[in-house]
Amino acid sequence: MFQQIKQKNPLVHCITNHVVSNFQANGLLAIGASPIMGEAPEEVEELAGLAQAVSLNIGTLHAESLKSMLIAGKKANQLGIPVVLDPVGAGASNFRIHAVREILETVDVSVLRCNAGELAAVVGKEWQFKGVDAGEGLLDVKELAMSTAKQLGLIVAVTGKIDCVTDGDCVDEIPFGSPIMASITGTGCLLSSVVAAGLAVDSENPLETVSAILRYFAIAGELASQSVSLPGDFQLAFMNRLASLTDGEVAEQIYLQERVL
Repeated sequence: MFQQIKQKNPLVHCITNHVVSNFQANGLLAIGASPIMGEAPEEVEELAGLAQAVSLNIGTLHAESLKSMLIAGKKANQLGIPVVLDPVGAGASNFRIHAVREILETVDVSVLRCNAGELAAVVGKEWQFKGVDAGEGLLDVKELAMSTAKQLGLIVAVTGKIDCVTDGDCVDEIPFGSPIMASITGTGCLLSSVVAAGLAVDSENPLETVSAILRYFAIAGELASQSVSLPGDFQLAFMNRLASLTDGEVAEQIYLQERVL
């Protein structure tokens, strides 16, 4: 998967939040993709027309960026290229959740990439939110992800202690990663755009592609955390791991995890 990204160098159009745009762009470059970050309504249709995938992120949402997301999403649908939606902090305000639902009603979204709290907000389930972070709740996340995927007709990828990827019928659980990944802002936002890059080069089996991306991403975070203990050092180590992780290292981590289980 990541060799294909490096070889094909897909252009990913990101309408993202201002907190993480630099980290997100550099992360895409690290895996061999090319980011374009324009969000002005006057140009997003043209930019989406140049891209092989579109990544939408509502982290610093405003009326103009929502308009841009709808325009870019519709253009992506016309071209048949994948759209990944990251509903950052969907439960934090009425504006956000209404925007997410408008996007889902207007745009044919390929993947909803979120945390458990955001997933609960999207489907209107009770959850204790904590700003734009996951917060806490008692829902069965796997069951909720499956029912949401089936209801919306897309792939749901929920990240947490154990990541979950489902199309409503099949489920892949990914037990990799590290708690320190939550200590820097933007890891989930970057992941959403990396998922878009993966789908840009292989959309024939989207469930397998999204699962492979999440597994690679989580293993990169887990290995990066083994050499550092502070958030600033981790951000650098993680970026370097994204750029350098090999298929052999991924296979070794999967093998070791299977032996534990």
